[in-house]
Amino acid sequence: MNSFPHQLIYQPNGSPNGPVSPVHSPTHTPSPPTTSPGQTSPLSYPVSHGVPAIYSGGNMLFPFQSKLQPKLQSPLNHAFASHSLLNQNSGPPGQSLMQQTNMTVSQSHALSVTNTPHWQSQLSYYAICRNSNSPHHHARQAAAAARNSNLGNLGSSAIAITDPNNPNKPPLNGILPKKEKEANGEKQDQPFQQWMTIDLGGMGLKNISKELFHYNFLTTLYINHNNLTYVSSEISKLRNLTILDISGNKLSVLPPELGMLTNLRELLLFDNLLVNIPFELGTLYQLETLGLEGNVGLNDTIKSILQKDGTAAVIQFLRDNCQVPPRPIERDWIMLENEAGGDRDTFTLLCYNILCEKYATTQLYGYTPVWALEWDYRKELIMSEVLSYNADIVCLQEVDTSQYDEYFKDTFHNHGGYDSVYWPKSRAKTMADWEKKSVDGCATFYKSSKYQLIDKQLIEFNQVALQRPDFKKTDDMFNRVITKDNIAIVTLLENKETLSRVIVVNCHIHWDPTYADVKLVQVAMLMDELDKLAQKWCTSNSPYNYTSPQKISTIICGDFNSTPDSGVYEFLTRGIIRQDHDDFGDHRYGTYTSEGLSHKLSLKSAYSNIEELPFTNFTPSFTGVIDYVWYSTNTLSVTGLLGGIDKEYLTKMVGFPNAHFPSDHIVILAEFRVKPPQTIPQPPQFGLSNSGLQRRFNSSQLNSRR
Repeated sequence: MNSFPHQLIYQPNGSPNGPVSPVHSPTHTPSPPTTSPGQTSPLSYPVSHGVPAIYSGGNMLFPFQSKLQPKLQSPLNHAFASHSLLNQNSGPPGQSLMQQTNMTVSQSHALSVTNTPHWQSQLSYYAICRNSNSPHHHARQAAAAARNSNLGNLGSSAIAITDPNNPNKPPLNGILPKKEKEANGEKQDQPFQQWMTIDLGGMGLKNISKELFHYNFLTTLYINHNNLTYVSSEISKLRNLTILDISGNKLSVLPPELGMLTNLRELLLFDNLLVNIPFELGTLYQLETLGLEGNVGLNDTIKSILQKDGTAAVIQFLRDNCQVPPRPIERDWIMLENEAGGDRDTFTLLCYNILCEKYATTQLYGYTPVWALEWDYRKELIMSEVLSYNADIVCLQEVDTSQYDEYFKDTFHNHGGYDSVYWPKSRAKTMADWEKKSVDGCATFYKSSKYQLIDKQLIEFNQVALQRPDFKKTDDMFNRVITKDNIAIVTLLENKETLSRVIVVNCHIHWDPTYADVKLVQVAMLMDELDKLAQKWCTSNSPYNYTSPQKISTIICGDFNSTPDSGVYEFLTRGIIRQDHDDFGDHRYGTYTSEGLSHKLSLKSAYSNIEELPFTNFTPSFTGVIDYVWYSTNTLSVTGLLGGIDKEYLTKMVGFPNAHFPSDHIVILAEFRVKPPQTIPQPPQFGLSNSGLQRRFNSSQLNSRR
């Protein structure tokens, strides 16, 4: 059903269905020329340049661009420009606004008593909000601004308006989008852009259709000055909202799901009937303005914090005092093969980026309660979770040097029977002893009852790069690769009972998404160095006849900071990358970009046997798979995998860490069987297996097999 059946394009002269050149921001647009400049917005908002918006209500949709032209010289244009309330000569900040508004006695008294900048800003916004109670107030202001700024350029400002419920239908106003114009050989007058704003304000609405919440591309939504008594929890689907105005309604409660809208910068709730604010709104860590004035019965604690310390303090209070949600159900253990081979031929490996102490800050994780970021809380949760899986081999990333020495090393040994190998990142070499303690690195733990350490090796990517003669004359190597101090640690373990050996690589690749080339180069160097080590570790003095590197079982795991569509994933899976791969860009890295990359192992991501997990890293700004366990398919087979996080639990979470998950990453865990010596030469099998049976993972059941 089309919620907006009739659509009209608003042209600069004020009449529908004509060319338009939208230029004004949809966010708190100033009043028409008949009003004072003092009634304009004190702030501008982060809506993308040149993005048309549609203000909708009844039978009208108004498209316009998101930003006013930067230089407006005419007096008429000046009336539409933003004016800082702090620079007006008509009195204290916000005074001119309040003089033009029917302020109540209590509100005026609040301003005289509470003289903080936070509360003055609150009252200024409140006055502006009360002046926007006419139907489509923001749309009309935008249309007026468009008329004023484009009177001389009507011919080139038309944009296509499509049915929002069926964008494949031809534009209603006859304007063809870019791709259709080009197909017809026509020159594009203006880029075709999608509207991202809707204004349903001042219409007296009692209900909002849930169809509106399917428009998850919206960044701004005005449903102010209506007769709404509730807001549907489905509003949480509008994850891209940065501005939400629900002022001037009859709301007595808010849906806790508003806390899922973590991109919000403005949440205006003026003039409602609110008494309490859901603690779940504490996850709105990017919120800059929370409008609450005019809710007469508002909780005194919330109002006092807002008056004294502003929006950020209110969000912090809500966040740190929110009730801990119920724990998620245990993760599934997914069986891919039966256990006919017995314990002696199988082992489990766990990989986990634990989020080191110095990175777990409120600046980076503002949605997480402060107490849940505290290291003393998180380290116990990390240790409890890892030990509960009782894995034979544990590979951790982001382990602080001091935390390894003072906590992890002995605790893993005493409570899990693990010995370990640890190295910090390369920067530690240049630091004093007291500085080294805060440097993070990689740690590999192994069951001392099952394995003995044969050898170990540190791979420092910047040092390897310096030693390559083909890299010495490349500026990109010096400017982009050598400045990164990421590492990998390689251990050669031997099963004490079967004498089978396994190479375990634990690595942490550079994080920055703009350095895809560096990630690919680091992994390429890792594979080159690994081949050299495997050559050194070959031996015929073993029932497994390790006479070539390909015959030694190999695990490569860690935080690769690369998604499944990356060059890193492609390289490890396929064993080859062309020299002109997109991830290299225009950068030059010796033979890597002149001849391409290759490695000799037949590798496969353990989770690709079922399909990669929905995510291994979960934050409001990024949710995806970047952690992997790769294995040599000719020597190992996957018999079991730890499943993903409970989906129902995730519907109420904006990201990790939280009370139950101490890192922004999650544990990944796989069980492997070592193939008998006579089957090792068989070619690799790259087919997917989807026939595994699922059962509820129970750590005690896994423990019983060790």
